[in-house]
Order: sequence, then structure tokens, then C-alpha cells
Amino acid sequence: MLYLLAKAAISGVIIALVSEIAKRQPGFGALVASLPLISILGMLWLWRDTHDVKRMATHVEATFWYVLPSLPMFLIVPALLRRGVNFWMALGAGCAVTIGLYLTMTAIGPRFGLKL
Repeated sequence: MLYLLAKAAISGVIIALVSEIAKRQPGFGALVASLPLISILGMLWLWRDTHDVKRMATHVEATFWYVLPSLPMFLIVPALLRRGVNFWMALGAGCAVTIGLYLTMTAIGPRFGLKL
């Protein structure tokens, strides 16, 4: 249980730090947010818990393929905000598009040999 709490605390601190950095310097906050810190932590936790090479390789490769459908959100949200759409609607639209692209990826990915 202590291990789980430590993982949650470390992950939460990273998210809080990104938020605080972005309040002061939005560009630098975006740089820190774009780093695959959570992915790396996930890999570290998974490796520590399993030491399973095949599982790790599958996890890392699937992470790559799942990042791709999330990228358009980072263009949609700012475009909508600049056009006067309120934050929650812009975020909702970005998330909806991302969900749609995730569903598309999981539906067509296996047809191209992707193991997701």
C-alpha cells in the first residue's frame, strides 16, 4: 500500500509542478508538460513491478501509437479559444475528437498489425 501511495504522490507532484510552472511561464510549462514524464514513470513502475521484457516492449510501443491520436487536441483547443469559444467547450471538443481518434485507432490499428 505504501508503494502505491508513493507512486501516486510522485506522479501528482509532477502534475502540480507543471501547473505551477505554466502559471509563471506558459511556454516553459508547455515544454515540461510535453516531456514524456508520466510515460517514463509508468515504464519505471511497470519494470519495477514485473521485469517483463515482452510486456514492457508492448506497453512502450502501444504508448507511441496512442500518443498520435491525442496530438490534434493540442491544435484544436487553442484554435477554438482564439475564435472565442469558452475554455470548457474548447476542451470538451478537443477531448471528443481525441476520443473519436482513439476509437478509430483501436478499430483500424489491428488491421495494420498494431497490437494495442
